[in-house]
Amino acid sequence: MPVITFEYQDLKDLGIDIEKETLIDILPMLGSDIEDYDEETIKVEFFPNRPDQLSVEGISRSLKGFISQEIGLPNYKVEKSNEKVFVDKELKEIRPFIEFALIENVDFTGNKLKQIMDFQENLHWVIGRDRKKVAIGIHNADAVNGPFKYIATDPNENHFVPLGHEEELSPHEILERHEKGSKYSHLVSVYDKYPLIIDKNNDILSMPPIINGELTKLTEDTKNILVDVTGTDKEAVKQTLNIISSSFGEVGGKIKSLDLIYSDKTETTPDLSPKKRNLRISTVNELTGLSLNGEKIAKLLLKARMKAKLLNDKELEVEIPSYRVDILHEVDLVENVAIQYCIKKFDGELPDVATIAYENNWFKSDKKIQEVMVGLGFQEVMSLMLTSEESHYEKMKQIEDEHVEVAKPITIDRTMIRKSLINSLMEFLEDNKHEDLPQKIFEIGDVLYIDKTKETNINTMKKVAGAISHSTANFTEIKSTVATLLANLGYEMSIQSSDNPTFIKGRVANVSGKSANGKINGFFGEVSPEVITNFDLEYPVIAFELTF
Repeated sequence: MPVITFEYQDLKDLGIDIEKETLIDILPMLGSDIEDYDEETIKVEFFPNRPDQLSVEGISRSLKGFISQEIGLPNYKVEKSNEKVFVDKELKEIRPFIEFALIENVDFTGNKLKQIMDFQENLHWVIGRDRKKVAIGIHNADAVNGPFKYIATDPNENHFVPLGHEEELSPHEILERHEKGSKYSHLVSVYDKYPLIIDKNNDILSMPPIINGELTKLTEDTKNILVDVTGTDKEAVKQTLNIISSSFGEVGGKIKSLDLIYSDKTETTPDLSPKKRNLRISTVNELTGLSLNGEKIAKLLLKARMKAKLLNDKELEVEIPSYRVDILHEVDLVENVAIQYCIKKFDGELPDVATIAYENNWFKSDKKIQEVMVGLGFQEVMSLMLTSEESHYEKMKQIEDEHVEVAKPITIDRTMIRKSLINSLMEFLEDNKHEDLPQKIFEIGDVLYIDKTKETNINTMKKVAGAISHSTANFTEIKSTVATLLANLGYEMSIQSSDNPTFIKGRVANVSGKSANGKINGFFGEVSPEVITNFDLEYPVIAFELTF
């Protein structure tokens, strides 16, 4: 989860003067964990469902409401800048969505510049999925001149000096030679043209989602900034700009809008107008176990920095600030009521239902598999169902296909639900490469596939996978292992050729089996040297995976 580091003095500068002990007691009530603290600094970990709290300004705003120092809907005035951004229609198939904001009178002195950079990077992966969905650019507005253009450029045209470099490079050269270019090249390299943001003099601000230009680099002396947010998800782009703009607005930044000129429409951003949702009093009391009237609920929502009014004796209308992107349902409003009521005030109670436990049928077969694998000298490991696209697809040389994504991942390496177990075994070997060889590990676990025929749109399947690593690991050894496992489980094995790219060509096979209990299928072979290198391993690895 994102960890926000700030000084107690930062809160004092924002108008909050409370004792350190009181602050440490309050912050967990707002949905955070205290990672560490000393006499001057505190490290706080917030869940990613509240990206508006990933800055000290956002934390301050929530704290002021909780302690009733400042309540109600924050009002961030947006003025027109009369600046325009012309959007190239060719970007529709590349990176189609963009929003801009001009913010004047910012303060980057002291540690504030580092804080905004950390804020930007946290948003990149909490909302942006490591820039794939959303990428943010923050520029010195005084270094460029509008109107601006968001264009699609030939990879070998429009040279500029990328941030952190001294020489001009073409967009193609940036992908090859710049650190950020190499890291994020997969986001644009598949296209014939790349996105660029330029000003009226054709000076280049940035190459989204890769890197900003050195021309608009921020310094402590920067007073006015231009914020661009580009992406592949329109709602996520809007949410990100609203969060950033509101954060600057919280400390007196003057927010100004820009007109985005498309071939068929014109939009003005940012739009910080609140959204509205109705809340039933009965729902609040039913879910919290409290007996609150409408007036009390409205006061609690004011502390949550919202605005609420009674429509009648059964329902309220709630105005929700634009930066609260986590409010998706009526129950989210109930949660905010409970938080402001104070979680500590709730009394716990045991359920008055007696039950008799029995073993879940889904796991009964696991014992037999475990018995056989341990008998073959394997050690069982257990890993999370959550993994990342990089580990699951890229490192394994697999083509990324349809999978279940985590909407708001807690960490950048846990962004999807796995469809295979082998990459988890490779990660385990990587973490334990300092241990003696041979290493023989296996895992029995569930995986999820998208299945539109199911009510939940997903299909859960059980798999077993194993991996062996030592200097002479080979195809014959893993074939023998799989054959022994299947024989002990009562399956008749047959094998077929395979072109699975995770394994060495010609040293991989598909396997299937039949028994009175049903069918299984899978594969086994010698892992490709490229995959082994991707996981920073030094010895051969052989592996198998079976689906029940």
